Amino acid sequence: MSIALVILAAGKGTRMNSDIPKVLHPIAQVPMLVHAMRAGAVLSPEQTVIVTGHGAEAVAKAAAAEDDIAQIAVQEEQLGTAHAVAQARDALKDFEGDIVVLYGDTPFLQPDTLERMVAARSDNDLVILGFQAADPARYGRLVMKGETLERIVEFKDASEEERAITLCNSGLLACDAKTLFSLIDAVGNDNASGEYYLPDVVEIASNRGLKVTAVACDEAQTLGVNSRADLAVADAVFQSRARAELLDLGVTMMAPETVYLAADTVIGRDTVIEPNVVFGPGVTVESGATIRAFSHLEGCHVSRGAVVGPYARLRPGAELAENARIGNFVEIKNAEIAEGAKVNHLSYIGDATVGAATNIGAGTITCNYDGVMKHQTTIGEKVFIGSNTMLVAPVTIGDGAMTATGTVVTRDVEPDALAVARAKQDNKPGYARKLFDMLKAKKARRDKGA
Repeated sequence: MSIALVILAAGKGTRMNSDIPKVLHPIAQVPMLVHAMRAGAVLSPEQTVIVTGHGAEAVAKAAAAEDDIAQIAVQEEQLGTAHAVAQARDALKDFEGDIVVLYGDTPFLQPDTLERMVAARSDNDLVILGFQAADPARYGRLVMKGETLERIVEFKDASEEERAITLCNSGLLACDAKTLFSLIDAVGNDNASGEYYLPDVVEIASNRGLKVTAVACDEAQTLGVNSRADLAVADAVFQSRARAELLDLGVTMMAPETVYLAADTVIGRDTVIEPNVVFGPGVTVESGATIRAFSHLEGCHVSRGAVVGPYARLRPGAELAENARIGNFVEIKNAEIAEGAKVNHLSYIGDATVGAATNIGAGTITCNYDGVMKHQTTIGEKVFIGSNTMLVAPVTIGDGAMTATGTVVTRDVEPDALAVARAKQDNKPGYARKLFDMLKAKKARRDKGA
């Protein structure tokens, strides 16, 4: 059976108190909407329709970045969840198969849950996803009779017996496309909000003699985000799961609760992660590396045996070969650091290549930007760059060369050469004392005048 995803992402999210559409708020540095799209991708959907509303252009852009063939349907007026699904009708007019309705602010669905929903469709016309709530509070209750879902009862309408039910409605469902749109056409808006509610399709389907059931999952999978507090909780849930997976894969984290991971972080076994490390998007760390405390990595690749930090920053395009060393207060951006090379202290290496076994002295800077364009610095193998060297790009340092401490390099250095570019030192006896006396007298006059 072909599958189409309809992901509802039109809500403004008033309680987020934000100009950003709710579904674009990030969890593990990825928009919630993208988490939902990735969850649904396990079903290999033939079509994906994102129903947008508030901030439609931004939501559409985020969706396209994840799936450039995802279709966009705009809900101009937010008139309820059934009305939102109805906006996908035109995009799916030629589709024959099942629709699975997801929510852009429900990011934690697991593959097996969606697969069970689709499997249940083989014996049922409509499948609802429910969850066992620790505190059912005001969730709608799923009233089951055996395997049949008889109805969904909202808290305010429920009897005491029905309020005792802990199987609650998540809002997600699976149904044949033609059937679903037919059910939605019958949904009314005779309620206090004047909206068309998707859960109403259950009662309509039952009245038509259709077979309806519910599939249950744990509550964490249906965790929705409606406020900044919810967002923080959701992010904490993701981090806890991701850290646990890494520990199971053989990664050592000295203080797991202090390590922040992105949704796509990849770390090989026997890597050691010290406390307070942040991983941004696009990071791969191979087996046996060490990431020391208070380092920040994004868009980079760290090879086996490399050591990063403490207090290091790897920016997009940083590529560390095996056994490279990046030390404290070092920033690497769009640069290749070859095998065994060292950049250990207080340096910035950007738009550069650094050859194998080269040593970069403390305070070295590749001056890569001229105010308009970026330029490349090429440093060969077994080069020694003296402390406080300024490498004014574009410039090449040949294999085996050396720069003297404090040198400003403005032209290429041939292999095995020593580059020295600094003013000659001139000591003036007694001048320091005279200068201090003059400054102290000036300060005394200023203080007296004040």
